[in-house]
Amino acid sequence: MTATAAEKTPADFWFDPLCPWAWMTSRWMLEVEKVRPVEVRWHVMSLAVLNEDKLDTLPEQYATFLRDAWGPVRVVTAARELHGDEVVGPLYTALGTRFHNRAEPKTRETVVAALEEVGLPASLADFADSEEYDTQLRASHKEGIDKVGQEVGTPVIAVPGADGEQIAFFGPVVTPAPKGEQAAQLWDGTLLVAAIPGFYEIKRTRTQGPIFD
Repeated sequence: MTATAAEKTPADFWFDPLCPWAWMTSRWMLEVEKVRPVEVRWHVMSLAVLNEDKLDTLPEQYATFLRDAWGPVRVVTAARELHGDEVVGPLYTALGTRFHNRAEPKTRETVVAALEEVGLPASLADFADSEEYDTQLRASHKEGIDKVGQEVGTPVIAVPGADGEQIAFFGPVVTPAPKGEQAAQLWDGTLLVAAIPGFYEIKRTRTQGPIFD
């Protein structure tokens, strides 16, 4: 039997469309929805906002990446503001599949193709260079990052705790995205450790980059 929407645990997920590691985690979360009574709610955060005060101290290649990162997250924010929360997840999937799995260029043409795939107007691509919805973008970013602190990045996940307060954490950082029972086990284990007061970190050196299916 499948759980009804009322029986599902909401999992709020903050992402930057250009982050490959957030993309891996998001694909795992879609798998978690299949194996646990979980419903993902998608929100934007921004690596550009997170690092805007550090640009002068960052390597030029990463600084360029951050400057380019404004465009896609602005488009997703505009889509949400003009067409509702329900478009965020599908648009993220359409953009992420192109940016990450297909390694398509991060151009207006790629963004327009993603918008058209999910039935959104191509004109939303104009917001890549617009500050019109930056206040909403920053508010969404702040909501997510305030749950975990400034020392992490994207993704951020938050779920209800046993006491009614949200449990929030960065990550997990994983590749490739687990599927089936492995996805369920990672979800269960992540919630277990995240619920422990005073627990902060498990980490080891990454030995490979994101593996896209």
